[in-house]
Amino acid sequence: MAKDDLVCIIDDDEAIRESLRLLLYASGLRSCVYQSADAFLAETAPPSFGCMLLDIRMPGTDGLELFNILSRQHVPYPVIFITGHGDIPLAVAAIKRGAFDFLTKPFKEGELLDKIRAAIGANRSSKKQLLELQELQVRADTCTPREQEVMQLLAKGLTNKAIAQRLCISPRTVEIHRAQVMAKMAADSLPALVTMVASLEPDNS
Repeated sequence: MAKDDLVCIIDDDEAIRESLRLLLYASGLRSCVYQSADAFLAETAPPSFGCMLLDIRMPGTDGLELFNILSRQHVPYPVIFITGHGDIPLAVAAIKRGAFDFLTKPFKEGELLDKIRAAIGANRSSKKQLLELQELQVRADTCTPREQEVMQLLAKGLTNKAIAQRLCISPRTVEIHRAQVMAKMAADSLPALVTMVASLEPDNS
């Protein structure tokens, strides 16, 4: 079974921890359990997992504090909060800050499993996109500085002639650089190259 199928359970209620562990086991999902956020943080090397079930209210470091810590550390795992009805506004606020979802106690087993599987799927997709982006950046790094200039101008919609004028080089030289860029980026068309360049631009939102 893949590492990203592992579900991390953090809840101070032993009965809930055990019931969640058994439910996941019966559903073909592995889990690791912690009795508190502090116990999780004490791990020098926490296991790689695909989803975290996190109780909001716990003694010591509570669920929201742990979520904020993980967010500051840029830990990408999707978090599903387990909360009482009185904590729903807190859970909604956490979702606005990047939490995956939340469930109120008592929750239906089917609903919980659906959310867990959705979270694991989202985590896999995010990892795949990150890997593809890293591979794309490696390809872009193989381009020379001049080729990168040409690539950026192509992505802005400039023609070969306009690029030649902008860079004070001949149109033939632009054609050569363009061919090199397309080959190095493994782009089979100009629209594909534009999409690649756009994906490499930093997100300033």
